[in-house]
Amino acid sequence: MFNFFRKKESKDTPDYSSIVVDMHSHVLPGIDDGAQNTEESIVLIKKMMSMGIGKIIATPHVMADFYRNTPETINSALELLKAELKNQNIDIPIEAAAEHYFDETFEKRVNEGPLMIIGDNYVLFELSFISQPPNLLTVIQRMKELGYEPILAHPERYLYMDIEQLKGLRDWGCNLQLNTISLTGYYGKDSKKMAEALTDNQLVDFISSDMHHPKHAEALRAALRTPYLQKLLAADYPLKNIMLK
Repeated sequence: MFNFFRKKESKDTPDYSSIVVDMHSHVLPGIDDGAQNTEESIVLIKKMMSMGIGKIIATPHVMADFYRNTPETINSALELLKAELKNQNIDIPIEAAAEHYFDETFEKRVNEGPLMIIGDNYVLFELSFISQPPNLLTVIQRMKELGYEPILAHPERYLYMDIEQLKGLRDWGCNLQLNTISLTGYYGKDSKKMAEALTDNQLVDFISSDMHHPKHAEALRAALRTPYLQKLLAADYPLKNIMLK
């Protein structure tokens, strides 16, 4: 069970209210490595709300070998969580999609379904942290042909890619989603450096929490104090989160 307390924030504390939507999190109860029950889900959601998040899109893992989630399992968990939010009089819009793992089944799922999408047509997917799949560009192109808008989750964490490779993927129409806690060094100095480079080059399309547990919540709050996150939250940075409101 999560058990921690939050100090009262001052009125001038920076927050995430300008982006409104957190579009990558693991707050649905009991279906992946995020919240394990509704009590843990509620703790995380309250932490997100306290930082100015006005809408949550939960994106549980879909992985052939570990988390064989389907639209049915995901939507069932969503309804369970919505019922608990209503029971506790917590008013925040919450939707569900998925974080699709680019495994040996992903190309088939793109072609045949089902895919759990964000909004009308966004597909959030992640890669192996070890090596790039040889058919990555082919599948991105196929998603575009089918009318999807691909979003690559946390590109700063794929240390086998450099900034030019990521720019190339974006040029082919793949959106890039940064985990804001990368800017704190949570995933290591190399991921932090890449997160800063992506920000400097205006290659970040979406930012999000990738929330799994309370340590992520505390890192998400710490990220607000980093100059690079303030750059991302500036009015002239072309983030797309608000489009999902």
